[in-house]
Amino acid sequence: MSAPVFLTDDPALRTARRVVLDGAEGRHAVTVRRVAVGEEVVLTDGRGVAVRGTVAAVEGKDTLHVDVGERTEEPPPAPRIVVVQALPKGDRGELAVETMTEVGVDVVVPWAASRCITQWKGERGAKSLAKWRSTAREAGKQARRVHLPDVTELMTTRQVAGMLREAAFAGVLHEAAADPIAAVEVPADGDVVLVVGPEGGVSPEELAVFAEAGARAYRLGPTVLRTSTAGVSAASVLMAASGRWA
Repeated sequence: MSAPVFLTDDPALRTARRVVLDGAEGRHAVTVRRVAVGEEVVLTDGRGVAVRGTVAAVEGKDTLHVDVGERTEEPPPAPRIVVVQALPKGDRGELAVETMTEVGVDVVVPWAASRCITQWKGERGAKSLAKWRSTAREAGKQARRVHLPDVTELMTTRQVAGMLREAAFAGVLHEAAADPIAAVEVPADGDVVLVVGPEGGVSPEELAVFAEAGARAYRLGPTVLRTSTAGVSAASVLMAASGRWA
């Protein structure tokens, strides 16, 4: 069984022979996971630095002392996989973020598409964004990732178009597209940006804006997936084609 992963911003993670895990993550390790002396754990800053070590001591209900056995620093993945996710209904947004994090997506961009039923405004929007970020954090730990995904602020169609213009590859999932996403030649580096529309689909006006920004339309396969599962499916295809799963 793989060692559990916990997050820490302690600068000692880079140099010290012993690292202290406390706060919320320490509490989770001690009181929820019941990690004990002698067990192996992985501590990471979520930005590529990680240590694998053994628990040397447990203090109270929220503090672990970990003796470092191995320290690594992984470079950022390339190419960077970015999924622009239209806001789904209910808790399907968290499902989309969770599964995309598990397969290795690097950036998730919440998008206020014109056909979205759900709207993020005011306090509700802030709470929804916090849920997406918390979901990405926990899913990243579960997936044993040392580079956690970034969940950006909510973007408009024009803001998404700006991202597409700067991308090494830009695509939009559309059920009527002729070209399959599986046939795409994925660039070796840069941003691979994929737009996933809402349940009602990407509007013709949005498709035109994205096309002007350099994004072509692609179909995923012979079936039509829900917005909460289309992103993870397409990202998996791109991940395999990029060599990141090799």
